[in-house]
Amino acid sequence: MNGSPDLWSRWGQWRKTDAAGMKGGEALITELNRVVHTSGITSPVTTKRGLTARLRYLDSPAGRAELVAQGVSPRTIRTWMKAKGKTSPTPASREKIDAAYWNRRRENLIRSGWLAKHLDNNGQGRRMEIHPVDQTHVEEKYRRDLSTRTITVRYIWTDLVDAWAKKDAHTVDEIWDDVISDLDSDYNAYAYVSSVGINA
Repeated sequence: MNGSPDLWSRWGQWRKTDAAGMKGGEALITELNRVVHTSGITSPVTTKRGLTARLRYLDSPAGRAELVAQGVSPRTIRTWMKAKGKTSPTPASREKIDAAYWNRRRENLIRSGWLAKHLDNNGQGRRMEIHPVDQTHVEEKYRRDLSTRTITVRYIWTDLVDAWAKKDAHTVDEIWDDVISDLDSDYNAYAYVSSVGINA
C-alpha cells in the first residue's frame, strides 16, 4: 500500500497495537500450501498405506533424485523400492520420505498446470474468505470494527501460482494488494490478516 494513513496498513503501527496476524501475502502462501496438501495422499507416512503410497509415487528418476536430495543413499532407496510395503524405515527416514513426496507433489502440480487451472475454475475463480487480524489484545481505543470478508477472486491464479512456485514473496504481496483493492474503501485494514481461506 502506498502511503496510506490507515493504522493497520503500516507494519510498525500495526504491531504497536498488539494485533495478531500476518501479511496477506504470507496468508496466501500458507493457504496454497494447504490446498496442495489436501489434494495429495491423506494417509500419514507413519501408516503402512501412507508409506507404500509415497514410495510408489517416488518410484521414478525424479522421485529417487528427490530422496537423494533429502539425504537418503541410493542403496537405501533401492532397498525401499524393492521391498515396497514390506519395508520399515526409521521415523527419521519416514520424515525424509514424506518431505520428498510433498516436494515432488508440489513440483508436479505446478509443472502440469493443474493447480493454476484448479484455482482458476474455468475463469469463474474461487471464493476467498479473508479473516481480519485478531484484536483480542488490542486496547479498546485502538480497535477497528473489522469483519470476515468473502469475495470471488478471478484472474490472479496463474500469476499467483507462478510467484508461489518461484518462492517470490514480493510478487505474492503485490497480488494480495490487487485482491484487497476489490474491497471497499477500508481495504487497507486487510493488508494484514489472521488467515485466508480459499474454497478449493
